[in-house]
Amino acid sequence: MDVVPSLNPDSPRVRFGAEMRRLREAAELSQAAVAARLGCTQTQVSRLEKANRTPSRSDAERLDLLFDTSGGVSFTQLHERIVTQPGNPPWFKSWAEEIEPTLRVLRSWDPLLIPGLLQTEAYARHIFSHAPGIKPEEVDERVEARMRRQRILEREEPPLLLMLVDEGVLHRRIGGAAMMQEQLGHLLEMAQGPDVFLQVVDPECVAGLAGAFMIAELPDSQPDVVSSDSPAQAFITTERDIVASIWHRYEVLRMWAYPERTSLQKIEEARRGWI
Repeated sequence: MDVVPSLNPDSPRVRFGAEMRRLREAAELSQAAVAARLGCTQTQVSRLEKANRTPSRSDAERLDLLFDTSGGVSFTQLHERIVTQPGNPPWFKSWAEEIEPTLRVLRSWDPLLIPGLLQTEAYARHIFSHAPGIKPEEVDERVEARMRRQRILEREEPPLLLMLVDEGVLHRRIGGAAMMQEQLGHLLEMAQGPDVFLQVVDPECVAGLAGAFMIAELPDSQPDVVSSDSPAQAFITTERDIVASIWHRYEVLRMWAYPERTSLQKIEEARRGWI
């Protein structure tokens, strides 16, 4: 089931949904009628009103046109407040707030760390707390943002995750042995579900040394979106040549990946090794 991200009426996403419902009912419009104007489904309108779905900028702009910013409400401004919530660096807003909430399939490669969507809170906190010059409150914000991202796995129709990780990730100490045991146990638990497929890549594979990346497959025949990391920032693009290049790299990495059953055995062996 979808999880309401916040019951705080001051949350911009909750207010977005509440104002949307108030103005829709005042205009005596059905959810289906609003859906037709937004170019989405009635279910998606319902999720917007319940704050279970992150609105896109186009949703906000169309709502402003539909309701003519009645009562001083600007959905575009509310959307801007949503995507500037603390915890996400500026370059990540469009991915975390626009891409992940709607994606159907996510393919990823991680040569250094457990994928963010599969990290435990303790693992994520340890990583963030060691960023140079970071303040304790910033650590809390980033951990909260990471845990919030993971709520896409609780959707009524969660995305399919096809994740590749370097074998060295299983043996890289993040925190203590207990933390690693918990994290690898969490991986095994998540991999038991029908929507998470995790494969370990042979450490002799050098094709992935250029860095981590994600490929998002979106609904309604939208083009695939790629996010590729660097130490300073990531770039996010739908440019055909870049997407094709990342797809090619993903397929090469997959050829070096162990079968899923063998991958899970390696994760379990690594988990037992953390004593």
